Amino acid sequence: MSELSKIAVGGGCHWCTEAVFQSLQGVTQVKQGFISSYGTNSDFSEAVIVHFTSKEISLSTIIDVHLKTHKSTSQHSMREKYRSAIYTFSKEQAIEVNSIFKGFQVEYKDQLITKVLAFKEFKPSREEITNYYKKNPQKPFCKIYITPKLELLKQAVIPNLKMKLK
Repeated sequence: MSELSKIAVGGGCHWCTEAVFQSLQGVTQVKQGFISSYGTNSDFSEAVIVHFTSKEISLSTIIDVHLKTHKSTSQHSMREKYRSAIYTFSKEQAIEVNSIFKGFQVEYKDQLITKVLAFKEFKPSREEITNYYKKNPQKPFCKIYITPKLELLKQAVIPNLKMKLK
């Protein structure tokens, strides 16, 4: 894997997911929007594309953060809008992600429902809702849903995790 990489993830509101990954050192860009895969997962679902420098943050750390910051074991009624997924950009990346992902199951009492899917297409969010947390940290939605996820990350035991936010 090259030093500059990307992976796409979805599982909850893309405002929340965007803010989580923007807070991590080694993440160079987060594109918020909607992603589709193939077959039964061809409909668009809220997600982000995470661009990162693999020398600063590993793919394993990104997957760990993703699993810990959304309901990765919950098959709730909003799963079509918030598909729990890791989207890969190549067959090689899919093999690597599947290997990493399987190693995390032992940390969870319940079965992880997150799927590893091939990336097909991305539709960006409207400009006025991108960087939502950065623009609106005091809004009720941010205080209720996003700030607690960032606090969870500060307390979570994730090896080598470094955050940009204090």
